[in-house]
Amino acid sequence: MVMHPPIEIIKWLIQEPCVCCQWKKALLSGFQQTASWGSEDQPLQLSPEPNTSWPPASSCPMAAITDLSFMYRWFKNCNLVRNLSDKYVFITGCDSGFGNLLARQLVDRGMRVLAACFTEEGAQKLQQDTSYRLQTTLLDVTKTESIKAAAQWVRDQVGEQGLWALVNNAGVGLPSGPNEWLTKEDFVKVINVNLVGLIEVTLHMLPMVKKARGRVINMSSSGGRVAIIGGGYCVSKFGVEAFSDSIRRELHYFGVKVSIIEPGNYRTSILGKEGMVSRMRKLWERLPQETRDSYGEDYFHIYTEKLKNMMQLAEPRIREVTDSMEHAIVSRSPRIRYNPGLDAKLLYVPLAKLPTPVTDFILSRYLPRPADSV
Repeated sequence: MVMHPPIEIIKWLIQEPCVCCQWKKALLSGFQQTASWGSEDQPLQLSPEPNTSWPPASSCPMAAITDLSFMYRWFKNCNLVRNLSDKYVFITGCDSGFGNLLARQLVDRGMRVLAACFTEEGAQKLQQDTSYRLQTTLLDVTKTESIKAAAQWVRDQVGEQGLWALVNNAGVGLPSGPNEWLTKEDFVKVINVNLVGLIEVTLHMLPMVKKARGRVINMSSSGGRVAIIGGGYCVSKFGVEAFSDSIRRELHYFGVKVSIIEPGNYRTSILGKEGMVSRMRKLWERLPQETRDSYGEDYFHIYTEKLKNMMQLAEPRIREVTDSMEHAIVSRSPRIRYNPGLDAKLLYVPLAKLPTPVTDFILSRYLPRPADSV
């Protein structure tokens, strides 16, 4: 049952002005009664206490609307799904990072977690560190046979109950860099995991999610709202946004909800274990001499240094992201989009909403000037 604000609170919001409006009116009234605009010999005088005898006769519509919106949002956040301990959640990419922490959080909440890991080592460690409520399987989202096997395994676990939540978390970020420095294979490597694999996993799991009238949570990125770096990463995340939007509308009539997670810059293993400088050096050295001359050695050094600084500024505390994912799973009113991270809220989302020429101007200032620039 959806919770509604008590009728007494609604009446009070409509009939009574908010506290700020009362004090503004009181201060204004006191100021008008006690202030005198005199000469230099008789300067402005104010009463030390405002006149608070003004009766709150009229309401503040904007304040009432704001108060109601805050209350509505609060009730939506607190209104959780019942019988969570009986529901199954399937999560991809649980070896480390967001997927690993989310699996642990949901186990602590008492839910039944089906965690898919890429490596046997990751699966064994996660199983050992948690309880019987978590079970693991191996999954390579780039291989159809692996996805089919995982889907059958999930079907055997959930039975007729269905799958309450599918969390498409598996992803890679590399190779990334200036687009001209990359090959088709570099793009395909990332897109196959982040987008094609996500789509195929979803298609195999949807019948079980529909049976439970559950939800799908897709891991996108702030890079899915504004392209901040070249390569397949942002391309794949824009695809995740489009796929999520389309299935959200299609699955609405089945009672299935779809949420998109768009975190900012967080420090996870998605960037691999190899150093940023050495990765960029490999991309640079394999370029034709003509391409390297057009960019110049200074471009390579400045671009690499900027990427290195951005990675160093990445937020190591990833709990805010997994809290958003958990809310999308357990809330009766999950949001369509979550934007964990101050950089996502204050930088990337505003950039995505600005006119394109303005966004281009701002982001182009971050890039170094190549040797053959006009």
